[in-house]
Amino acid sequence: MVRKLPTSAPARAAAGRKRKGATLAKLAACKRPASAQAIGGWASLPTDIVGLITCRILDCDVVDYISFRAVCSDWRACTSRPCDPTLRDPRLRPRDWVALCDGDAVRPDDAGQIVFFHTRTARRLRVPLRELQGHRIVGFTDGLVILMHKTKTVVRVLNPFTRVVVDLPPLAPIYHEVIRMKKSLLNMNAAVCSSVSSENSIAVVVCFMCSNVVLGANPGSDWEVLHRGLHVLRTLPFQGELYATTSCSDEIVRLYPPPRQEPLENSVVVAHVPNIFGPHMCCDFLLVESGGRMLLVVQHPVPEANSWDWSPGVAFRLYAVDLNSQHHKLIPVNSLGDNVLFLGDDRCLSVSARDLPSLSSNSICFSLGTFPIVMHSLGTGLSERLAESCQIHDGKDRIRPSVRPFTIADHLITYCNPRQWSKGLMFHEYRYIPESFTELIKNIRAQNAQLKIPRVSLHSR
Repeated sequence: MVRKLPTSAPARAAAGRKRKGATLAKLAACKRPASAQAIGGWASLPTDIVGLITCRILDCDVVDYISFRAVCSDWRACTSRPCDPTLRDPRLRPRDWVALCDGDAVRPDDAGQIVFFHTRTARRLRVPLRELQGHRIVGFTDGLVILMHKTKTVVRVLNPFTRVVVDLPPLAPIYHEVIRMKKSLLNMNAAVCSSVSSENSIAVVVCFMCSNVVLGANPGSDWEVLHRGLHVLRTLPFQGELYATTSCSDEIVRLYPPPRQEPLENSVVVAHVPNIFGPHMCCDFLLVESGGRMLLVVQHPVPEANSWDWSPGVAFRLYAVDLNSQHHKLIPVNSLGDNVLFLGDDRCLSVSARDLPSLSSNSICFSLGTFPIVMHSLGTGLSERLAESCQIHDGKDRIRPSVRPFTIADHLITYCNPRQWSKGLMFHEYRYIPESFTELIKNIRAQNAQLKIPRVSLHSR
């Protein structure tokens, strides 16, 4: 049956009004549920509940706090910006975030980006950072990146997630006075501390591999010599201060804050390692923060238990450094629990095997001789050579291409060895660079040549 359309003008108008009324009724019916749903949505959370949630998130991770504020305008309006112009607030630092290496022989500062890895959640973020342009990365503290300009030697501290930057004076004037070795500047190690001269400021402390000088500065103040005659081996930023072990010594010293009482000493001795491990030159003393404590790791030689089986020939003793006692006691520690320690040439790291199940709990990862990664179990006393089948050269020539994907252990041990990480090289592949890798050596020398030290004397400032 074919429906006939109205032919007269009044009839067509009446039909149009009827259809229009029906359409408006349908639209109104569709809008009512949407409006009711919006009233009960997440954006309508009371302000006090949003504040409670953000406080708990901020206590865990500033990156999650930034993500929370980005959900909607209402949440962003009732929460404060994660912007601390002093970089002193520990809650706004990206703690537990470490920097990964791509392993492509490209420096992160040249690539203009850093890949960050959260050791508690295994979250991975590639962060573009235009602030890296023209700089060298010289240190990390609580996720803060410490940079030095390649031609002006200005030191800069950067929060990679909030993009807050704090600039410090150039190193060139004091370099010409007390350092004078470009190799020292190429292998410098910097750390961020809480300034003792100002409650609203940070301090940066710089140590040099081939020099016995330790420098320090605050934003807006000149660099000064904190210590002389102190050959720093490894450092540990801990609770806003900086501690270190020294070469051929059994002492744990505090580098910052420096001593101010008379007479001034070269260092503040925190503790002495017990003299039960043989000659100091045969031992290795390392500091690491684990579970809120400062641990001293003593790596000492032992005779091989079984000549027929592989043994690293080393053992470990752990001590907790009690900074609250008057005499700074060393308390023996027998177990790490769920934690795993990564020991490197410049820094050490503690992570939880409960958060990263591919790692073995109560163990220590370190390098020894020709073995770039050795995992030693404190519970069983047994050691395992990791990445042995992934080494790309035999000390002279390339024997295989890079084996990918890299393991978490590969990345964490590389992070603890900045000399390889800063060049875009994985530690287990390039702990040693054979002379036959001529192109790679040439590129590294060209990158080092980009560092230009201005001719400025200390008296001409």
